[in-house]
Amino acid sequence: MQACLPAGLFALFINPISYLNNMAKTNAIRILESKGIAHTFVEYESSEDEIDALSVARKINAEAEMVFKTLVTVNESNEHFVFVIPGPFELNMKKAASASGSKKIELIKVKDLLPLTGYIRGGCSPIGMKKQFPTFIDETAQLYEKIYFSAGIRGMQLYVSPADLAGVTGAEFADLT
Repeated sequence: MQACLPAGLFALFINPISYLNNMAKTNAIRILESKGIAHTFVEYESSEDEIDALSVARKINAEAEMVFKTLVTVNESNEHFVFVIPGPFELNMKKAASASGSKKIELIKVKDLLPLTGYIRGGCSPIGMKKQFPTFIDETAQLYEKIYFSAGIRGMQLYVSPADLAGVTGAEFADLT
């Protein structure tokens, strides 16, 4: 039978649990599993020119408002904050500053994202950054039973309840858009 199936499919056919448990996992997935948080993930084809949340929503056939993007900011005191907002919207900097108790806040430079978080643009998850930064999730997330957000690599989205995301990141819900 093995001669008829590619190696991966043969492994899946023979021992599906072992195969699925040994698939490449991101830090975000490992953290969710270690905390016993229910989650699923969706993989999709990704390309450098289609890493925005709206493109991702189309690729995974999800409502754009349910696909959240992770934005990392810095304030006037060089403190960093993470904001998780719906894909179709932009972060309101005044609301973000207010939520974080800052006078002024701005997005970090793309070149600073990897060294600061361990993630790249288009694959930044609010879970599993190098350091846990204060995190805020747009209050509209609470309208959904589950939301999508990056699993920590391009081409993979996690599907988790907003309450569980807030719990694992220590996030607060706020009006951010």
